[in-house]
Amino acid sequence: MTLKRKDMYEKSVAQTRDKRMKWWREARYGMFVHWGLYAFLERNEWVQAIECIPVKEYEKLAQKFKPKPNAAREWAKLARDAGMKYMVMTTKHHEGFCLWDTEQTDYNTVKTACGRDLVREYVDACREFGLKIGFYYSLMDWHHPDGGRCAYDPAASRRFLDFTKGCVRELMSNYGKIDILWYDVALPFKSHEGWESLAMNQMARKLQPHILINNRSRLDEDFSTPEGSVKPAKSERGWEACMTFNDTSWGYMSAAAQDSWTDRDILKMLNTASSSCGNLLLNIGPAPDGSVPTEAVAPLKNVGKWLAKNGQAAYGKVDTAPGSFGASASGSFSRKGKRIYFWVRCWPGREMGIGGFTTKLKRARFHVSGKKIHFEQEGHRIILKNLPRTSPDKITGITMIELDFVSEPKHHAFATTPPLLGDF
Repeated sequence: MTLKRKDMYEKSVAQTRDKRMKWWREARYGMFVHWGLYAFLERNEWVQAIECIPVKEYEKLAQKFKPKPNAAREWAKLARDAGMKYMVMTTKHHEGFCLWDTEQTDYNTVKTACGRDLVREYVDACREFGLKIGFYYSLMDWHHPDGGRCAYDPAASRRFLDFTKGCVRELMSNYGKIDILWYDVALPFKSHEGWESLAMNQMARKLQPHILINNRSRLDEDFSTPEGSVKPAKSERGWEACMTFNDTSWGYMSAAAQDSWTDRDILKMLNTASSSCGNLLLNIGPAPDGSVPTEAVAPLKNVGKWLAKNGQAAYGKVDTAPGSFGASASGSFSRKGKRIYFWVRCWPGREMGIGGFTTKLKRARFHVSGKKIHFEQEGHRIILKNLPRTSPDKITGITMIELDFVSEPKHHAFATTPPLLGDF
């Protein structure tokens, strides 16, 4: 019976998926926000578990958590200026501290020193700046007394599942339309049956008919979430790579600032996502007072300036593009129909070769200026000629070139086998 119910549910969800996901598939780029008590310790959002900090000691941080009013406006404005189209914020991370006015536990921002509903402030900020709204919710909980023993104690399991569903119900009920429900770490239960995910997600969809749900409640739902690397999902499935800004910690960690992404790094990730019909969800970890880490501001704003001129290559409906292997060492691609967008990261000078395209090229031009580029095409080789000596892009140094083909472009890496690679 459970399998039949699951099949019926998944079939029903699939019937509306394309309509519900249209905006998300075209948005391409969003901001992830990890914010919680761990920000005070600046040693990773898993610090409580990593350093074996007792619950009673850790929960004292809640009496220090008094962020500046409406800090979320700073994030939302930056997200908009960065060219992002949506946000996802941690309403409760693994530490169990809830950032909203929940009736499920007193361990929340309203009943402790903060005295405010920070989820409400976040929702209001997203709406003010025209961003779609996502709620992250960690299923794992280190603070709840039944968060661990629910795995082997039936009574504890019932209490913890009721707590979890109560939290999700509040988040889906109290803030108007919510666009994304982003679960994380479905432990200690190892199946969707253990979490009663089917009933929980049916409830969420009844309360929010347009909601998108990720794949971390042990059901596939709407989209996959590769973490720490920008890798496409299989079988044409929607996917969103979640990456953190310093590649070290999702929560605030000032010592990791030296490892932060540059604007060029971010655009490389975004190019990879757009070339494979996926999304990039890029995380910032605000300071305890809610301030955006300084090292994130300039790169994000630069990316926003660049996208204001070149965003057509990333946003909207895109098609799978050829990979850079066997095409050009200077950059990589995204595609819309007969047009290839060539994201040139390493400007080669006056001439540039592109290998592997077997379709006739009709026109080449600079995307921003519209200036035509002279080219020659012979066999599988295209040569762009009489180029400027340096990159025309003065924002990030990544220049966008449009390549318009007579039909849908076909590409074969190493179409003419190079010497010594015949047995590669």
